[in-house]
Amino acid sequence: MTEDTRVGEVVEACTTDFVAQCYELYKSPPLGGLVKTRENGVELYGVVYNVLTAGIEPGRRPIARGKDELNEEDIYRTNPQLLKLLKSDFSVLITGYKQNEQVFQYLPPRPAHIHSPVFDCKPEEVKAFSQSMDFLNILLKSRLEIPVEQLVGAVLRQMALVYGAEKHAFLVTAGKELAALLSADYAQLKAILKGLKYDASR
Repeated sequence: MTEDTRVGEVVEACTTDFVAQCYELYKSPPLGGLVKTRENGVELYGVVYNVLTAGIEPGRRPIARGKDELNEEDIYRTNPQLLKLLKSDFSVLITGYKQNEQVFQYLPPRPAHIHSPVFDCKPEEVKAFSQSMDFLNILLKSRLEIPVEQLVGAVLRQMALVYGAEKHAFLVTAGKELAALLSADYAQLKAILKGLKYDASR
């Protein structure tokens, strides 16, 4: 079995979500990607809903440096200190947890610990987590910066990647669950399904 791949470290946490800092600049998991961290033997699962790259010092915005450079790589080559002055963070909405080999799709008893490592979920973990669609209700009721239909679409597209030949079946199952949850909001349902239909055609 392959080792877990570390992608960041928790720097802020509460009951519903956490923020992690990437170990490498710009190397964040994708929007909608399923990640995990651990807290006293409990694995917390969540989906990436925002990525931010900014200066390390609060309130101090980076300044433009490329006037005399040909491209971005040249800027970093002539200003190597920038790699130490910038950071990439990603925000994660908690969608469940695993305890005693059982997966629960609701909030865990306790939030993540500061400095806990954050890992990309392996394909088999994504499949195991997405056997139940209860997480969709958490996503639909979230109050985040990103429009909820964009987040739901991104999460399902990322999960579908691990299903191979069963990708279409997975998206159909997700679509049926969304239809039940959004029976009173056809406009939002249509917006989500449109994105999934496009993805399924590729």
